[in-house]
Amino acid sequence: MITDRETSQKLYETYFMKVYSFVMTLAGEKDLAEEITQETFYRAMTARQSFRGNSDEFTWLCAIAKNLFHDEMRRNARRSDAVIPEEIPDSSTGLGERAADKDDSFRIHLILHSLEEPYKEVFQLRCFGELSFRQIGTIFGKTENWARVTYHRARLKIQERMDSK
Repeated sequence: MITDRETSQKLYETYFMKVYSFVMTLAGEKDLAEEITQETFYRAMTARQSFRGNSDEFTWLCAIAKNLFHDEMRRNARRSDAVIPEEIPDSSTGLGERAADKDDSFRIHLILHSLEEPYKEVFQLRCFGELSFRQIGTIFGKTENWARVTYHRARLKIQERMDSK
């Protein structure tokens, strides 16, 4: 639990880049990711009583960041120029090989962009945020097994849509 200024500084130094990377996977835009990351740490440091220790600090920070990102997206709901990342890193053989080809990579991103929730976010958290299934489950308030199944279903949906085009 955050207890003083020194601990807050240590939390910031320890998790800043990880939280920023996580937010970049959601936002896909450097300026927005920086803004949300800064706001995440501000909220964490000013509302330190809300951290109950039910999860690790990184997961707690990611939950704050995710909520801030969704709040920002709701505020900008009319904006339709969503940024899609250039590449899609994936450890699965089929999708990983296809991502090497720029055309297939772009198609994968288009499919991912249109993928319904929670599949889209779980896939992004796993591939881009490099979070464990346990951490993803915690962010959603679900089990590790739920995160595994949801990720697997997202991969299948992407694969099916790639094969049908």
